[in-house]
Amino acid sequence: MLVAAAVCPAPPLLVPEVAAGAAAELADARTACSDALAVLAASRPDRLIVVGAADEDHRGRYPQGARGSFRGFGVEADVRLGEGEEGPRPLPTSLAVGAWLLRHARWGAAPVEGLGVGEPLEPERCLQAGRDLAAGEERLALLVMGDGSACRTVKAPGYLDERSAAFDAAAARALGTADTAALAALDAGLAQELKAAGRAPWQVLAGAAESAGLDGRLLYEDAPYGVGYFVAAWS
Repeated sequence: MLVAAAVCPAPPLLVPEVAAGAAAELADARTACSDALAVLAASRPDRLIVVGAADEDHRGRYPQGARGSFRGFGVEADVRLGEGEEGPRPLPTSLAVGAWLLRHARWGAAPVEGLGVGEPLEPERCLQAGRDLAAGEERLALLVMGDGSACRTVKAPGYLDERSAAFDAAAARALGTADTAALAALDAGLAQELKAAGRAPWQVLAGAAESAGLDGRLLYEDAPYGVGYFVAAWS
């Protein structure tokens, strides 16, 4: 059963070594992520699963100990999902950022695993994946990594799309109020057009939390670099 969840953005720039001179620009987001992880720790879970977007080669489950790297961003920095054997394949970037957040927070409250979710995955399959994760009696916590629209300004990765502000506002409301129905209703096609990499992970969360009765709080909302970033805590 799901007892708590934290929602965090997944840009590699959250990692100070990657951001370098721009590290201070996301300091408030890092602080909010640390606050959300404290909510997870306080829930005393038996297991934590980090959920994030992944390409075709990185979809599926990752065991505790799986390793990720930011070498592709010019930084010799490695991370792991807790202690354990390394695993057969590297973490996708979203889960690597999650692993860095856990290390930064000195996570030790429960064993950690990962789940990479394909961005094109249909909403109902995302919801069912979440239901499957939350089935059983163990106390489960989720760290859900995902960004909103990448089309908020003309300098955004996806340029400016006037639909992006409304999409992000709806996502922020749903994340801030733990509204699973609203998350489930996010339009997958529109999300893909707006390059919103958080849609599928958020809908996995919606499935896991359908009957959990959790309350939500939005801890951070901004669109630096023209991308919607949100931090929320559900407990």
